[in-house]
Amino acid sequence: MHWQEEFKKRLTTANEAVKAIKPGNRVVVGHAYGQPQHLVKAMIANKDAYADVEIVHMVSLSPAPYCNQDMQKHFIHNSFFVGVNSREAVNGGWAKFTPCYFSEIPRLFQEGILPVDVTLCQLSPPDDNGNCSFGISVDYTKPAAKSGKIVIAQINDRMPRTMGDASIHVSELDYIVEYDEPLLELGREKTGNSVMETKQYISKITAEIDIGRYCSELIEYGSCLQLGIGAIPDAVLPFLTEKKDLGIHTEMFSDGVVDLVEKGIINGSRKNLHPGKLVASFLMGTKKLYDFVHENRMVEMYPVNYTNDPCIIGQNDKVVSINSCLQVDLLGQVASDTIGPVQFSGVGGQVDFIRGAARSKGGKSILAFPSTAGGGKVSRIVPRLDPGAVVTTSRCDVHYIVTEHGIADLRGKSVKERARQLIAIAHPDFRENLERELENLRIF
Repeated sequence: MHWQEEFKKRLTTANEAVKAIKPGNRVVVGHAYGQPQHLVKAMIANKDAYADVEIVHMVSLSPAPYCNQDMQKHFIHNSFFVGVNSREAVNGGWAKFTPCYFSEIPRLFQEGILPVDVTLCQLSPPDDNGNCSFGISVDYTKPAAKSGKIVIAQINDRMPRTMGDASIHVSELDYIVEYDEPLLELGREKTGNSVMETKQYISKITAEIDIGRYCSELIEYGSCLQLGIGAIPDAVLPFLTEKKDLGIHTEMFSDGVVDLVEKGIINGSRKNLHPGKLVASFLMGTKKLYDFVHENRMVEMYPVNYTNDPCIIGQNDKVVSINSCLQVDLLGQVASDTIGPVQFSGVGGQVDFIRGAARSKGGKSILAFPSTAGGGKVSRIVPRLDPGAVVTTSRCDVHYIVTEHGIADLRGKSVKERARQLIAIAHPDFRENLERELENLRIF
């Protein structure tokens, strides 16, 4: 049977396809901006046919009504990374959180630790050989589709076709739903309306610019970059215009990388592994980014158990990982995914790349964040982590800590030397108290 015939045989509507989901099933949903919105809406519309259907994914950036408390008899959400749409449900107790390094999620599916009944994914149209691309979301989505019993695919003409290990053949899809819709795009942060909110916003932006400048000082010619999600990694990019021969091996990148590629600053020429290629697992950006990666052989997308494997990462020299966190104590312990006992986000790929950078010849890992929170009222460098806070990155893994007040290099430093360096980059309003607390901690 030619693939075109297989395609037609599997073609159906979203409303019909989601009937394949049965009570008690585990359903894995495509990640971030690759989420198949049309299929999720159809699943929600069919909720009365479900009981105890477990919805599994990392970040969802579109509406997630299955997280609503009144949906409990139909759905239970199991999150690997808590976001805006799931935070209330997880901390309210009507959704679950499963801690896991990003690189290890495919293994949960592949080895049957979390068996996959149904995968909902969004793909590009098939090429001449019948292969569809996972486009901007390969990450755990492809491993889930390969491991799942049933694959329901939304074919969206707007999904870019990406290269690397990013494809699946039509014959491996059980239900095909053709539905074109705009891909989700990364929005711009807006200022507040009041004078106070505007001042706080300006202060925040100023801090991010200073942090970006400090981080750029640690990036050398020929460095291979991993950029996490958020304002801090984005703030670094404008300071790289004088660098040369930078590379990309990351779990994700956004529009700012495209600008540096077009200027010739990022070319991957000094990479040991995948030279000349931008390697990633998922993408978050605007149409500019999606147009850039479409059928672009410079861009290679891989499942996250490859991109985030520390042994793979470390094969490139001068890897620089840039991530953020919520709190650091004077021992150098880092909390990135909880605020006290409250689950705020997840581990993601932070530890994967910190350990990968440590394996890299000349590698550096950076944790960068503004020195205060709460409009300047709370120090994020603290004597001890808040009660109940979870250590995301251990003090033995931490290398550089960066705030708007400078750089602390903790690698190879004694406990007291670490504390002194951290106090030096804390906000000046809190340094005196941190010094007093240091004496109480009896750190020698």
